[in-house]
Amino acid sequence: MKFDGLITELGEFGPYQKRLYFIVCLVSIPAAMQALASVFIQATPDHRCAIPTLPNDTYASQGPWHDDLINVSIPWDSDGDIYDKCHLRKYTGDLGNETVSCDKWVYKRDTFKSTFVSDQDLVCDEKAFVTYANMIFMAGMLIGSFIMGFLSDVLGRKKVLVMSTLGQFAAAFGTAWADSYPIYVALRFFTSFCGVSMFLSAFVIGMELVGPNQRRVAGMIIQLFWCIGLFIETGIAYYLKDWRHFQMSISMFSIVTAVIFAVFLPESARWLMQRGKTEEASKIILKAADVNGVTLSEKAQNLDLEVEGEGEMIWHMFSYPVLLFRFFVLFMNWFVSSMVYYGLSLNAGNLFGDIYINFFLMAVVEMVSYLFCLAFLDKAGRKFLQCSSMILGGVACTATLFPVMYGGGDYNWLIMVLSLVGKFGASAGFAVIYVYSAELFPTVMRNSGIGICSFMARVGGIIAPYIGDLGNIIKGDLGIALPLVIFGGLSVGAGLLVLFLPETTNKVLPDTVEDAKNFGRSEKTATNKYAVKTGAEVAPQGRYNPTFSFEL
Repeated sequence: MKFDGLITELGEFGPYQKRLYFIVCLVSIPAAMQALASVFIQATPDHRCAIPTLPNDTYASQGPWHDDLINVSIPWDSDGDIYDKCHLRKYTGDLGNETVSCDKWVYKRDTFKSTFVSDQDLVCDEKAFVTYANMIFMAGMLIGSFIMGFLSDVLGRKKVLVMSTLGQFAAAFGTAWADSYPIYVALRFFTSFCGVSMFLSAFVIGMELVGPNQRRVAGMIIQLFWCIGLFIETGIAYYLKDWRHFQMSISMFSIVTAVIFAVFLPESARWLMQRGKTEEASKIILKAADVNGVTLSEKAQNLDLEVEGEGEMIWHMFSYPVLLFRFFVLFMNWFVSSMVYYGLSLNAGNLFGDIYINFFLMAVVEMVSYLFCLAFLDKAGRKFLQCSSMILGGVACTATLFPVMYGGGDYNWLIMVLSLVGKFGASAGFAVIYVYSAELFPTVMRNSGIGICSFMARVGGIIAPYIGDLGNIIKGDLGIALPLVIFGGLSVGAGLLVLFLPETTNKVLPDTVEDAKNFGRSEKTATNKYAVKTGAEVAPQGRYNPTFSFEL
């Protein structure tokens, strides 16, 4: 008997698993908050140069005399519709057109009382440091997924989950007290380092709790809790407009979840079995059986389980052009999905309208995309859903070029709608590609393959802030449209590449490299045992998905 057979005896998603799975899903709330907190704490409020001769200068008008002083001290920008944000008129006895760069600014306090950007004056010549901060945060995700993923296999899922959650709390809470750029980015790095670790550890625990037929649903539900975290974050940001108060508030969710995990969440029984700790694993299994009201077979009670041997290595796939090309297509889809997801999310503040409403709508669209995938993943098929999601999002993002360049301010609402459609496509694509990739990789190297794809996703996340911030570098309408056009073009390209992949829905999936090479061929040309001739081995509507069979 394999471990999945034991889970089936217990009940694939019985009351015991549902109770623990709900606890595991709570990790998504603080993880989501910290992942996109920079939308608010690194927002750049409207600003202009401070008038040197006016110590108590403010962005808001103090009266007609103040307006007159601003008019003679600060030039208009090149478009002539707002004051220049970076230059003052140079006074040389008479007022001319010569300007000098300013070193002090005043900020609009309506939307935000303060942000890290306004506190550190990261504007004009220093605004690139905002992009660097986002890049460093994403780099923390990249490194954390490697290091802490290894520790999770060595030390245990629960230990790493609790340590990571406590680590995120310490780094996130400390961020609120950062008074310099180096300290701030260092703490943000460790926030993401621990954040990705706690999310991945919890995700693995959640998947190991349930049977093969329920893991697709479980994998989607945890993403819905991510959206709940974004909803809560929107409300906190709206009422706490000081970035330090906001950051301290959202960090408290990490310490609460850490306590819940430490007290109520047991170690993964599957991991305990892998490490030879059968006595501890037996206690958990027997408790689960008692709560679920089932009687285990003698073989299950004795934990007489099969142990899977060593398999082929991931680099063996590179020996075959067809598999190498599939690898490339999967890489591109992970890379683009991550880049567009984070790019559009971080770009919420640069879109027309209220930043809080924009962020909330982005979260709503993301939740709808997960529910959509949950409902249609088996009915529509992985290939069609991945391809159509990426192309839909890409076309929507690219289409923003037309209302921006030719529609004027009257079509700002259309730009927002197209951006939301783009976010829907990116979120759906990101959800589907995980399942699709896992089904295309052979069993013996599935974890390694997903790990490499995840690496490409983090690289896309690192690049996303640079593209999203093009609007701060390139002035005018083009600066608004260019990031969306880039995201859109890459999404369409990645979606079209999916057409060259085989469908995996209702198919018996490959176990070896040779199986993977022949997978997707027609019944006439396929020579391996995985050419599906009947539906006998596959449950209706693809409800049994062998890719999610966790072997020992």
